[in-house]
Amino acid sequence: MAEMIALSRLTKRFGPLTAVDGIDMKVNRGEVLGFLGPNGAGKSTTMKMLTGFLAPTSGSALVDGIDVTRDPVAVKKRIGYLPEGAPCYGDMTPRGFLNFIADVRGLSGKDREDAIARTVERVEIAGVLEQPIETLSKGFKRRVGLAQAILHNPPVLILDEPTDGLDPNQKHQVRTLIQEMASDKAVVISTHILEEVEAVCTRAVVIARGKVLADGTPDDLLKRSPLHNALHLRIDAGAATALCVDLKAMTIVGDVTQGAIFDGACEISVTSKDGNPIAPEVASMLKDKKHPVSDFKTEKGALDAVFRDITRGPEKKPAETANA
Repeated sequence: MAEMIALSRLTKRFGPLTAVDGIDMKVNRGEVLGFLGPNGAGKSTTMKMLTGFLAPTSGSALVDGIDVTRDPVAVKKRIGYLPEGAPCYGDMTPRGFLNFIADVRGLSGKDREDAIARTVERVEIAGVLEQPIETLSKGFKRRVGLAQAILHNPPVLILDEPTDGLDPNQKHQVRTLIQEMASDKAVVISTHILEEVEAVCTRAVVIARGKVLADGTPDDLLKRSPLHNALHLRIDAGAATALCVDLKAMTIVGDVTQGAIFDGACEISVTSKDGNPIAPEVASMLKDKKHPVSDFKTEKGALDAVFRDITRGPEKKPAETANA
């Protein structure tokens, strides 16, 4: 796969503040990268450097092999950028705005007409084309912003919160559109919506305090959860103790937690010692030992819990917490 984005020791300082601290990151054509981090982590600053809106303090950013600082115009031709908040000219209509963007992108003639028609259909804004943008809902403004980003069919897309303000149906449409376009593009999505990462991203990078803390597929991140491949069992309360004894005797099992009794039944949580699947072996043991389990569920873990664990800073001392 062709390497479309390459960041090397990318750093940005604002006076004494280091917003981005030596980031290394590569994105290939065909990848949809989820760029994650808490507020103030350095996501937007990184994206602004990548798109040429901010000059790095040090390090480099290449797009399709072109250095952003040496040839910013060539880089901008290859990028479609949806900034945070989807800023548009409110007194324009979507049609007028897309024609303006077509002028900026150097589109003319039939290519221009085809590009606008294709984009309007893709983001489904035909019904509001003649309505002033300032009168549109937040969701439609977001879609107009996405339309300008993809109008010139760029090989690299940088999308900051692309589904912000969209209803569930609109989110599904935009995610489907991103997946359809991703086959021949490199796509970077900055988002706080972790379900979006699982739904559309092939890879995720987590940053905090300006540094990359994790880089892998969504499944790789889920494997960091202590609940990855954990089991939840329900059994008659009178048989719960015997079941716990047999579970703890299994070498693949980590913790076994017996919950409260409700309606004569007890919930039991079982974690995997190494994070690998344990359901088949546990199910076989239940059958062999004839444990009367009434419910058996596998847990994959929660990405938001993993995100919190990765991005959590050093624990504050009690005095620091009290004065914060």
